[in-house]
Amino acid sequence: QVHLVESGGGLVQPGRSLRLSCAALGNIRSINDMGWYRQAPGGNQREFLATINNRNSTTYGDSVKGRITISRDNAKNTAYLQMNSLRPEDTAVYYCNAAIITSHSPYYNEYWGQGTQVTVSS
Repeated sequence: QVHLVESGGGLVQPGRSLRLSCAALGNIRSINDMGWYRQAPGGNQREFLATINNRNSTTYGDSVKGRITISRDNAKNTAYLQMNSLRPEDTAVYYCNAAIITSHSPYYNEYWGQGTQVTVSS
């Protein structure tokens, strides 16, 4: 059993920064890509924000490029999302995603966290 647990969300004022964490827990043998997505209030699609692979190669979505940085600590099976200069339109539920091999399967399976709420408001 594998769980992705996000943390670090909350209420923040416009212009401030926030750092989200995503810890992969369980019977993990290997993690390839780890990524972040978000879903705005009333939205029905998740927006791609960033991904990082196990060689620390990163990709960013166009809407947030320049304001966010994704990183990971492979020893802790944890990914981070540093967000700067936050705007009210960044208000959303932020989800972590990862491709993980467990001891039960030789193939990568995709996992999602439950999400963490980020609200940007004065």
